[in-house]
Amino acid sequence: MNQMEVNNWKTIRKKTAYDNPWIRVEHRDVTTPAGNPGIYGIVHFKNKAIGIVPVDDDGFVYLVGQYRYPLDEYSWEIPEGGGPIGEVPLTTARRELKEETGLTAEHWQQIGRVHTSNSVTDEEGFIFLARGLTPGDAQPEETEELLVKKIPLSEAVDMVMRFEITDSIATCGILMAARILGR
Repeated sequence: MNQMEVNNWKTIRKKTAYDNPWIRVEHRDVTTPAGNPGIYGIVHFKNKAIGIVPVDDDGFVYLVGQYRYPLDEYSWEIPEGGGPIGEVPLTTARRELKEETGLTAEHWQQIGRVHTSNSVTDEEGFIFLARGLTPGDAQPEETEELLVKKIPLSEAVDMVMRFEITDSIATCGILMAARILGR
């Protein structure tokens, strides 16, 4: 292992600063790699982040739009959700696709694994490409007021490049799917 790949951070003390059913925030007193005292805050997520890029046989992708409270703005994304740590990510993906869009998919392929903001959180995300789509009725959660739109995958890539899609999992998923599908 390269010396630069070794953990040179030292944890002196850690305490929980905040805890709810979705996240735990830890405050840590540390010694930095330079040997100086410091502090670090880490957000531990209690779920895995799951994103699905549903692409139909004609090359159209289904996006989900919703108001994102932390950002105070509307956001176009791929269908996404949280899966319990012990749940198989594909199980969560199937459920979230049905809940948010009403779609079910015959073919599934994991196309990505990401860390959403690795300087402050340990959140791990999994991205799936869903093909062989069948429409159905959406069943969003009570906190979700969703719009679903179907656009060419190439237009979704353009939305990423114009900064109209900024969600990290959506951005990664759309670009990965476009590369895999040659669009």
